Amino acid sequence: MAQVLEFRLPDLGEGLTEAEIVRWLVEVGDVVTVDQPVVEVETAKAMVEVPCPYGGVVTARYGEEGTELPVGAPLITVAVGAPASGEDTGNGESKGSGNVLVGYGTSEAPARRRRVRPGQRVPAGTHGTQGVPGVSGRASSAPATPAASTAPAASTTPAPAVALAAPEAAEGPVPVISPLVRRLARENGLDLRELTGSGPDGLILRADVEYALRAAATPVRATAPATPAEPAVVTTPAAPEGTRIPLKGVRGAVADKLSRSRREIPEATCWVDADATELMRARTAMNTAGGPKISLIALLARICTAALARFPELNSTVDTEAREIVRLDRVHLGFAAQTERGLVVPVVKDAHARDAESLSAEFARLTEAARTGTLTPAELTGGTFTLNNYGVFGVDGSTPIINHPEAAMLGVGRIVPKPWVHEGELAVRQVVQLSLTFDHRVCDGGTAGGFLRYVADCVEQPAVLLRSL
Repeated sequence: MAQVLEFRLPDLGEGLTEAEIVRWLVEVGDVVTVDQPVVEVETAKAMVEVPCPYGGVVTARYGEEGTELPVGAPLITVAVGAPASGEDTGNGESKGSGNVLVGYGTSEAPARRRRVRPGQRVPAGTHGTQGVPGVSGRASSAPATPAASTAPAASTTPAPAVALAAPEAAEGPVPVISPLVRRLARENGLDLRELTGSGPDGLILRADVEYALRAAATPVRATAPATPAEPAVVTTPAAPEGTRIPLKGVRGAVADKLSRSRREIPEATCWVDADATELMRARTAMNTAGGPKISLIALLARICTAALARFPELNSTVDTEAREIVRLDRVHLGFAAQTERGLVVPVVKDAHARDAESLSAEFARLTEAARTGTLTPAELTGGTFTLNNYGVFGVDGSTPIINHPEAAMLGVGRIVPKPWVHEGELAVRQVVQLSLTFDHRVCDGGTAGGFLRYVADCVEQPAVLLRSL
């Protein structure tokens, strides 16, 4: 007999607690196979396709495109026949593939968990079922009473809509899933029971807590003098007019990370102009010799890894709780990439062990993935040093913000013809400005200056790099 199994939004890893539905890949009534992608979601780090661990017929979808759902909220329900898509557990339930999102450390557990409100009865045999009366998670011909879910009502379903449960009493559990939301409220002395959530079924989101904190901090103005018999009348200033753009997804993640960097890291910047003529000639010679093309950013990355080998202080992070500087043994090189979705920083893992050809190939692969929005969280995290080529925007210099929790970032401006004294004579050379922003806790100006001077020497005379290999 057919079963209806509920598939919930899985834990996407890296501490993410919610995701926004970008595009549905299936319709109600479609037949899906095990591990077939059913929805494309956007997290704060990347866009990913979420595969369903069950095979069968889609009976309901939860959430319209553009809706933000918390981890654990239902995505779809699938009617399956005999448990052919997974191992029979002996009680009529299908285990599914377990590959909710390959590489994200998930299992079949999210498809079985459900949240039950106080006083709400869950009939026996309804595990894994949502919104389809008469069909339970166990093989049974008896109708089952549907239970309320934490997700929004299904967009289309052949069954009657499910009524939401009554609001919880003040002394009952607070409808909060994210531990970050609880901590934010606790640190600011905010009682979550006094809030009305804007999420599915009144779920309290981080935006609700932040709005309440802003409202509490808004100054009030007395419009009439206060007297013992007549309390003062207070008004809240009207919100400023204009277009409001939510800080969520990639933009919200960037805002949080940059704010934390400026708040925690005492940064300083030094810069130098360098003659890149010989570096450009070397690249031209390498690319005319045949074989794969070598990119300029790959050559700059190779120079960075050589400089970090000489000045390892800049390939480190600060453990503030232990009050220790942690020098890292491997160089995972991040590079800034501007996309339609905003600024992202893909990471080239083990850049110190790659040659220019391998670096060129990896930069090209990650850049294309960034452009198409297919970078995984693993490809966007774990960096130890960042290379920022803002010269592609036609600018000469910048003072970039360090990519927390790294300790430094090298900025590269545009390479343009400029007057330059070369071998005692005025000449037109290809000049570039290099800037290094560094965490002043990990080193002093002497170390930072030595690193930047070595990078500039390699740019001006690539043979210096060959001597260090």
